[in-house]
Amino acid sequence: MSAPLLPDETDLAILRALQADATRSTPALGRELGLSQPAVWRRIRRLDEAGILAGRKLDLDLEALGFGVTVFLGVKLGARGRVSLDDFERAITAIPEVQTVEHVLGLYDYRLRVVARDLADFERVLRRRVLTLPGVGNVEANVLLSEERLAGPL
Repeated sequence: MSAPLLPDETDLAILRALQADATRSTPALGRELGLSQPAVWRRIRRLDEAGILAGRKLDLDLEALGFGVTVFLGVKLGARGRVSLDDFERAITAIPEVQTVEHVLGLYDYRLRVVARDLADFERVLRRRVLTLPGVGNVEANVLLSEERLAGPL
């Protein structure tokens, strides 16, 4: 069994550049980092094969798409014995407005990020979709006022 890949400073520079803009070409990255295009491509492929690149995603401007409200929900399951965590996770991830589902330790069992067109739309999602799921006990909502995107340290 081989040792896990530990990224060096060049790998970290490539990862930071891709985090900022994953659409940049390998020649552009190479010019920026002082590497050849094949060297950048080999390093990206190695990082991908090692599982360090967990995927590629497109960030959408939710407000431009008509989703003006983001709410974080803390969900405490009420009937632990009656509904399994897998059943709850399967049901909650089927709701399209629920963007993220995080199983957490603390006051709540789950933290959800929910988007809606406006507060009335959020109330509809909450009442008709979230609160009707089996096992849902206590729910706390926090409306997002603003968001600052800070890149995490590598």
